Amino acid sequence: MKISAYKILFVLVVFFFLITRLYRIADLPSSVYWDEASIGYNAFSIATDLKDEWGSFLPVHFRAFGEFKLPVYIYSVVPFVKVLGLNAFSVRIPAVIYSLGTLLLTYLLVSKITGKKWPGVLSGFILSVSPWFFIFSRTGYEATAGVFFLLLSVYLFLCNSKKLIVFFLGTVSIILSMYSYTSFRLISPLVFAMFLIRVIKLYFVNKSIKRNIYIPVLSLIIFLLSLIPIARLFLFDAGFGRAQTFALIPGFQQVYDLSGKPHLQITYNRSGHVDWKENISTIGANYLSHFSPNFLLWKGDANPRSQIPGHGQLYWIDIPLFILGIYAIYKKRSFIFLIPLLLLLLAPIPASLTRESPHALRSILAAPAFAMITSIGVWYIAEKINIKKFSVIFIAVISIIYYLSFELYAMDFVLKYQNLTLHDWQYDYKEIFMDKKESGVITDKYGQPYIFALYYLKYPPEKFRNEVKYNPVDKWGFSLVSSFDGFQFK
Repeated sequence: MKISAYKILFVLVVFFFLITRLYRIADLPSSVYWDEASIGYNAFSIATDLKDEWGSFLPVHFRAFGEFKLPVYIYSVVPFVKVLGLNAFSVRIPAVIYSLGTLLLTYLLVSKITGKKWPGVLSGFILSVSPWFFIFSRTGYEATAGVFFLLLSVYLFLCNSKKLIVFFLGTVSIILSMYSYTSFRLISPLVFAMFLIRVIKLYFVNKSIKRNIYIPVLSLIIFLLSLIPIARLFLFDAGFGRAQTFALIPGFQQVYDLSGKPHLQITYNRSGHVDWKENISTIGANYLSHFSPNFLLWKGDANPRSQIPGHGQLYWIDIPLFILGIYAIYKKRSFIFLIPLLLLLLAPIPASLTRESPHALRSILAAPAFAMITSIGVWYIAEKINIKKFSVIFIAVISIIYYLSFELYAMDFVLKYQNLTLHDWQYDYKEIFMDKKESGVITDKYGQPYIFALYYLKYPPEKFRNEVKYNPVDKWGFSLVSSFDGFQFK
């Protein structure tokens, strides 16, 4: 069997991706941050006795600090913790796997859109060197699972023509995206609705689909049923506590008892003044901030856990190629060419509703969307070059520029990032608990110190549940551990 050059190139891209993600993955960044520690310990707890740190049996939502983490990534960590133990590698390796899947789906989507393999290979390479994607794809971020399952659903929906069972599989995948990361609880329903409408339109023109219309109907029912635990989280549990940070609903509040358990008391503060015009204006400004030169090219995300300080979310070369990609999409005027642009336009919506904006993590879907659009731009120009030799040279030059840009970025990551971000990655707690301290008063200055004690000491979950004492929850519903065993957190 003859192996095409594009397959060889794509294998090289995958190999390059794995090297750059697995290199010093356990100690660069310097330590796990609180969400990674929480994910790791709850996975460890599930692997121990099928209960989370609070004692809930195989929960759909993990209470954690009181913010209720989503299940997909935590359950993905469980087998690695079971086999390899509780450590940074076990917590972070699922992100590498999900991100590799995202790279593969980016390749497949662009290949399907353009009808050519090489633009797909190029899109995978561009994503592999993307500053927006790099740190997230080698640390324990739940969002990597959300991106993977959303893109998988889009690919399956696009593959759906006559075999509507594929639409059902796409529905399952989009549900998994909603149970991976909170941002996709806003984006995924919009994507599902878009493709459901497309199937309904096909229903009226394609007789073969009419015989199988029960599959989209069943998919819709299952999708609606999957929303019940989400609604329950917001109404009966503390999910609405986090929603109080949204600019859209500043007048709502949720009530908690002293144990931190929420009541079904979501009330509206009638005496409070809510300037809806200002809120809507803020949301619009937040949305547009994700496309500002300051965010994309100069400073990037202000959170050092999301970006190397001093680096933008994109490279300068991305901008002209992105503009060419937008032009190519406009010229093609086809639904399938619109997909990457629609994903890009949807990506900032969750972050635009919150106080922290622009936000690279909450808008992470933009990373593969930008890679798709820029590769389409390169494809469009290469197709316009009549002489094949020159088109090959053009693609090679673009690839070299991307590689050199990434080399500079990666050098800063390896040589400078560690020292610049020690406190941001809460390295102080690693130093404390790696010394095997068994008692003492620990400051909570850097946030949730108890989870680092549990994580680094691999503290027995059942023993912790019997010993733990809590402070009253704060106004957002977050739970603060006061003490356990000989530790006190103040």
